[in-house]
Amino acid sequence: MSHEKRTWEFYILAALFAVFVLFLYGPLSAILILAFQGPNGGLTFPLNGVSLHWFYNLFEQQAVGDFGGSFRRSFSLSFMVMVVTVIVSLLAGLAFRRKFPGGTPLFYLVVASLVVPSIIISLGIGVIFNQVGIQPAWYSSAFGAHLTWTLPFGVLIMFAVFNRFSPSYEEAARDLGASAWQTFSNVVLPMILPSLVGVGLFGFTLSYDEFARTLMTSGTYNTLPLEIYGMTTNVTTPVLYALGAVTTFFSFIVIAGTLGIIIAINRRRARG
Repeated sequence: MSHEKRTWEFYILAALFAVFVLFLYGPLSAILILAFQGPNGGLTFPLNGVSLHWFYNLFEQQAVGDFGGSFRRSFSLSFMVMVVTVIVSLLAGLAFRRKFPGGTPLFYLVVASLVVPSIIISLGIGVIFNQVGIQPAWYSSAFGAHLTWTLPFGVLIMFAVFNRFSPSYEEAARDLGASAWQTFSNVVLPMILPSLVGVGLFGFTLSYDEFARTLMTSGTYNTLPLEIYGMTTNVTTPVLYALGAVTTFFSFIVIAGTLGIIIAINRRRARG
């Protein structure tokens, strides 16, 4: 079996890709390595011992920072954003399958928040809440601010999904006597379910690490990104790196779990 000889262009592109990956993950790898410093370790290289001391320290009472509370708030906020993003994106995808008056302006209004600077949106929402006499909070104003970031992505993904969806499946179901709800629940929904899981992952991850749109809208209590940012000026131990390593690991768990769900759905569909 003969293999095509690789040209010099291939090696140049491969080298450029390797440099890109190094640039992308180099800073992250430094944080992960420094998180395993010994009890007397500092914030810079070289390592002063190797241990899990700072990971254990995360679960102890901290002089500065509220790790547990900020994580719970970020997780709860991301979960709420994920649920609303999936539902609204699905409904928008179904609605835009047919043309209706005002559909085009509405579409551009939805995606307009992607081009507006995040800090401006955060400031605007925070000012509006203050003007109407409502105290900004992570579960209200920050929730709305995050939706301006996640919903456009979810809607665009569902538009792409339904753009490739053949209506012949629905027509066949209706010919067999299925109602509109039965057609949706038994035909449409199972076929687009992996895409909905992907929209949910998008919504969760975009909200979980969002900083700019939370800055002016979180109120009294910080989310995890704001807490980490605040700790950078106060914490002088590798516990900050340990927190970064744990949150990164959690993000990878969420991504891996979502991919596992999509694979399981596709295998079940193939068996069916």
